[in-house]
Amino acid sequence: MSSALKVEGLSAAIDGKQILDELSLEVPFGEIHAIMGPNGSGKSTLCHVLTGKAGYQVRGSASVNGEQLLSMSVDERARAGLLQSFQYPTEVPGVRLREFMLEAAEERGVAPEEASDRIATESARFDVGRFLDRSLNDNLSGGEKKRSEIFQMAVLKPRMALLDEVDSGLDIDAVRQVAEAVEQMRSPDLGGLMITHYSRILRYLTPDRIHVMIDGRIVDSGGGELAEELEQGGYEAVRQRLGIERPSTDGPMRKPADFFTDTPFDV
Repeated sequence: MSSALKVEGLSAAIDGKQILDELSLEVPFGEIHAIMGPNGSGKSTLCHVLTGKAGYQVRGSASVNGEQLLSMSVDERARAGLLQSFQYPTEVPGVRLREFMLEAAEERGVAPEEASDRIATESARFDVGRFLDRSLNDNLSGGEKKRSEIFQMAVLKPRMALLDEVDSGLDIDAVRQVAEAVEQMRSPDLGGLMITHYSRILRYLTPDRIHVMIDGRIVDSGGGELAEELEQGGYEAVRQRLGIERPSTDGPMRKPADFFTDTPFDV
């Protein structure tokens, strides 16, 4: 069987700024992988490029279930089985969650009766039944929104799920609930890639593999010991162990005081 996701030599730039640099990654079916990295390392850009967000200059290859993505439109990528949950799910007044899921399932080629059965089953599993006849994400907490997104994935059954900072902005209880929901989503027919800054969600979720992303590249991969290293020493410890230098900045180093004495306009 093909891998759920296979990325080879993927580079991406926007407005002349290189963000992804010859990145390679493979996620087999049945596994959930985590990508961890500091701000600005390119984690969310990877999601944007895979899902087809406009504005990037892209080289390399990426496939889901053996189908090449980069030449596809956004909707074609979704039909190929790629689905992303968002860091900040949007409220959509007037569109009920149940109606939204029925429409989305129809676009995926799911018969109405089958879609209704899936909605009933998965809403009970992820405890979102009380949200079904409410506007999408209306008046939900951060944890409830993230759990609703995972419910949506479970109904639509993608081949590859991208979870972009699924733990962002959540308190400890919500992180635990979302982690449990991600574990419940596991399936032999699904691959998952979870983007995160912090190791706290890994206390409740055990990914099959952890990747560290720095400066647009996967620089190291491993298991729980890698998360422990990050917990103890941060990303700087990984840089030092691997001998990765920080990228040079253009122009002379500025003193902290300079930021307080700059004038806001020319005089």
